[in-house]
Amino acid sequence: MRSPNTQTVGCLSKAHPKFNASNPSQFDYSSYMKSLQLCIETKAKKPGHLIHNQILTNGFASNLHLSTKLIILYSKLGDTVSARKVFDRMPERTVVSWSAQISGYSQNGCYQDALMVFLDMLRAGFKANQFTYGSVLRACTGLRCLQRGMQIQGCLEKSRFASNLIVQSALLDLHSKCGKMEDACYLFGMMEERDVVSWNAIIGGYAVQGFSGDSFRMFRSMMQEGMSPDLFTFGSVLKASGMASDVIRVSQIHQLIIQLGYGSHISLSGSLIDAYAKCESLASAHCLYKSMPMKDMISCTALMTGYARESNYSSKALDLFKEIQQMHMKIDDIILCSMFNICANISSLSVGRQIHALALKCKPTYDVAMGNALIDMYAKSGEIKDANRAFNEMEEKNVISWTSLITGYGNHGHGHEAIALFKKMECEGLKPNDITFLSLLFACNHCGLTGEGWECFNNMISKYNILPRAEHFSCMVDLFARGGLLEEAYNLIYKMNIKPNASLWGAILGACYIYGNMPLAEEAAIHLFKMDPENSVNYVVLADIYAAAGSWDNAWKMRKLMEERNLKKAPGYVILGSLVYFFNLINYWFPSVEEFSAESAGISQASANSTCLEMSLSPSMEHPNKNVLAGTF
Repeated sequence: MRSPNTQTVGCLSKAHPKFNASNPSQFDYSSYMKSLQLCIETKAKKPGHLIHNQILTNGFASNLHLSTKLIILYSKLGDTVSARKVFDRMPERTVVSWSAQISGYSQNGCYQDALMVFLDMLRAGFKANQFTYGSVLRACTGLRCLQRGMQIQGCLEKSRFASNLIVQSALLDLHSKCGKMEDACYLFGMMEERDVVSWNAIIGGYAVQGFSGDSFRMFRSMMQEGMSPDLFTFGSVLKASGMASDVIRVSQIHQLIIQLGYGSHISLSGSLIDAYAKCESLASAHCLYKSMPMKDMISCTALMTGYARESNYSSKALDLFKEIQQMHMKIDDIILCSMFNICANISSLSVGRQIHALALKCKPTYDVAMGNALIDMYAKSGEIKDANRAFNEMEEKNVISWTSLITGYGNHGHGHEAIALFKKMECEGLKPNDITFLSLLFACNHCGLTGEGWECFNNMISKYNILPRAEHFSCMVDLFARGGLLEEAYNLIYKMNIKPNASLWGAILGACYIYGNMPLAEEAAIHLFKMDPENSVNYVVLADIYAAAGSWDNAWKMRKLMEERNLKKAPGYVILGSLVYFFNLINYWFPSVEEFSAESAGISQASANSTCLEMSLSPSMEHPNKNVLAGTF
């Protein structure tokens, strides 16, 4: 297949018999205009440069219309620098050339530059037209600058373009993207006519703001009015359906995409994969990805982020990462962050280190998101020193960065270090959030720092005005209970601004078992039997508390109550080699002491002879006694 540039040169030759690819010197004004338009439509870079050179050589450099065409061409090619050079060299300008330059900046994300050129245009005495207003409003949308957009809207109301469809659609998009959905809905209702751009603005606005139901409702209305959706429409409604985790809706949209002939479009494939992944339908996302004849980074990233959310797909994520490398795609930060999260979830430190090394080769410094992912990976793997190093190497940190390291310290028993890091965070001027305090309370709980935990809990409420959630109370109650402060734990439950849950009363009951507080245990059990009547553990713990206190009648009643409610204590188990042996106190089977010792001795000897013990998967190791409930790994 010929390249686009070769095709363009061929088209130019057919359109203009005098055209010579190496020297189009015989072109006149009309030929240059037609040729530039063709280059714009096909985004032909090399022929465009060739024609530009000939325009300069043949004395057309000062031609107003050709210069405007060149601005449009370079803007379409994403070359805003060349477009601006052409614009600056124009001896005279019209509103069309000003609008072309503003539009070029806006299309390429140079929103601030677009606004500056618009101000220069007004100072030069030119009046904006509908295309100018549309482009400058899109720039305000890109900057999420509603105030500036409202100022331009005020100018619009004095002009004759207030009811123009292009301008109204741009205003609609501005209000939608800036979160003013009521104003956007009002503008939409006031429009005398609507096109696909208008519908896309309102559908996309609802999707961006998280109103998935409203987004899909507007999509249905659009279809009912006979308006055909385009790529942007489907992208927005898929985003909304993915956020709602509505796999049936995603499947319906997928069918419609195929019916309307968009099934092979690569950008929609990426949106579909992302939507299926967010609906936890990773099998569908995987099948769609495999069916794509051409893969791009968007589809790879969408699938990888889906894999990162599900631990069962870790091996597929690693395979996909290898595939991306084999396709020589540029690995972006989202892929790397997803891989770090996957390695953290499966505790694959060696793979995580390899990917970290690869990330350092691609970019020596990393942003906040990647730094946070690295801290989380190393912390979950128990490598606190590496987590701390990743934290210190970050040029910029946010509250997630600090919280991740505090969590790592807490999970691995470094309570004092977690508290010291929290105080350092406060000194840096960062405001902790409820997750930060939850991590800090957990660290205090894990290390038995009752006084420090209580101080942290009070500071959260009084100093930072953060209302505790059930998780905070649960952590604090457990901290008091573990420290033997049962009355304090009990009083805290009754002072809570939320209804106590089973976790809180369970912490009290467990502490009563340790410290032998039977009256409080009975009260906790009453609540637990109402909240979680099927949980056998609560009955067993209360029975054990009765037994420890010598109240054998009550202990027997608890066991009898369990039998009446058909509740059984979860069996214990022991792992020998590749087998799991389950047993309980009432009716159990366990290998003989000799057999257990022999099996254990064999494992110990294997451990002594090898630095890496691999679990045997051979079915021949199954125990001959068929009464044993055993599972092989």
